[in-house]
Amino acid sequence: MAKWFLIAGAILMVIGAMLHFFPGILSWFGRLPGDLRIQGEKSRVFIPITSMIIISILLTIILNLFKR
Repeated sequence: MAKWFLIAGAILMVIGAMLHFFPGILSWFGRLPGDLRIQGEKSRVFIPITSMIIISILLTIILNLFKR
């Protein structure tokens, strides 16, 4: 279990460094076709359906590679 925490921490550190030094690298996230943005007069709702599907597929592939 400790090994997985170390791997997850390292991945989060790499993602954090990428976002810090290259802030535009994930500018596509949340702007894909299928991501819903509903804006009212006093409220906003954002539902990133397509972005979450892509992340789910990528995580599934990565986890299956580590399992084997």
